[in-house]
Amino acid sequence: KCRCPKITTNAILRSGPRCIIPYLEQHDDRRLEGQVSKERDIVEREDFWATTSNKRLNFVQHVKTLLIQNGCAAVVVPDNVLFEGGAGETVRSKILNECNVHTLLRLPTGLFYVQGVKANVLFFDKKPASETPLDQEALIYDLRTNKHFTLKTDPLKREDLDEFVKCYNPTNRHTRPSTSSGQALWSEKNSNGRWRAYEYDELVARDKASLDIFWLKDDSLEDSANLPNPDTIAQEIVDDLESVLAGC
Repeated sequence: KCRCPKITTNAILRSGPRCIIPYLEQHDDRRLEGQVSKERDIVEREDFWATTSNKRLNFVQHVKTLLIQNGCAAVVVPDNVLFEGGAGETVRSKILNECNVHTLLRLPTGLFYVQGVKANVLFFDKKPASETPLDQEALIYDLRTNKHFTLKTDPLKREDLDEFVKCYNPTNRHTRPSTSSGQALWSEKNSNGRWRAYEYDELVARDKASLDIFWLKDDSLEDSANLPNPDTIAQEIVDDLESVLAGC
């Protein structure tokens, strides 16, 4: 039976940029830095860009503080982290300015036990101060539009990620996308391409620095006869609202 003390999200977020193992071993709350408001669990830390009760935004900020120079991270985030205003805009603007945000993978629905969850994987490196990132653009891969997976009958398989991995080109990321993406690369002549590049200046100039970007046409919406039944649509709306409220 595990004898480790229970570690809450707030405990992790307050712990600052240090290894969590000493906390697991000693369980000494006096080691924790930062303050948490009891009313809405608002985390206040000097090394955070924004003060907010949104645990997803706080987790992204926490991960950034843990990275060493040129350290890399891949963080699963819900859609609201990509478009939320206020603290969300601050965090996105800062991470685009202070980190090398080079890849965003838009995940399909049907991957989690909670139905309708829309999530993404955000890839970024911590670049030295004032250093121009090697990647002058961020690449987005849309694995969501016109993709349908379920946990039981049609689960996501490793081969479903093959095209993304090829586009990502982990052996030499800086040669992408033209030499590694093939037909996956979006262009005016290939509007169905799932892999698309955006210049940093273009991303920062977007309303609220939103990274909630999509360009593919949803085939299910092209023909009204193929629309889901009203109950399904209503449930998806409820799921989206619950996802947003959970992040508030």
